[in-house]
Amino acid sequence: QVQLVQSGGGSVQAGGSLRLSCEASRYSIHPYCIAWFRQFPGKEREEIATIERDGHTNYKDPVKGRFTISKDSAKNTLYLQMDSLKPEDSAMYYCAADRECRFDTNYPYWGQGTQVTVSA
Repeated sequence: QVQLVQSGGGSVQAGGSLRLSCEASRYSIHPYCIAWFRQFPGKEREEIATIERDGHTNYKDPVKGRFTISKDSAKNTLYLQMDSLKPEDSAMYYCAADRECRFDTNYPYWGQGTQVTVSA
């Protein structure tokens, strides 16, 4: 099974940028849809972006135009570039994978999560 290891994140001031990484091991990321989720304290995880197997990307409204998902096949790694960050973007961020993009959180493979904190 594919394993996902996240890196990046941290603290930044509002308006700044961060890049999250999600490296896949054991198997190539090509056959997988990769989704990025975030989770606010006390809330359920919410999907914010996906990249399908063919490279097509989708973004939810709260991050559309500010976040960009990309794939580096040579490094078997997915990235989430987050620009124009706002305090309300502060959350734990997760990557997840499945053979097909899903409409729920039931992805079988998850990264360990990384915290993003945006100060005003």
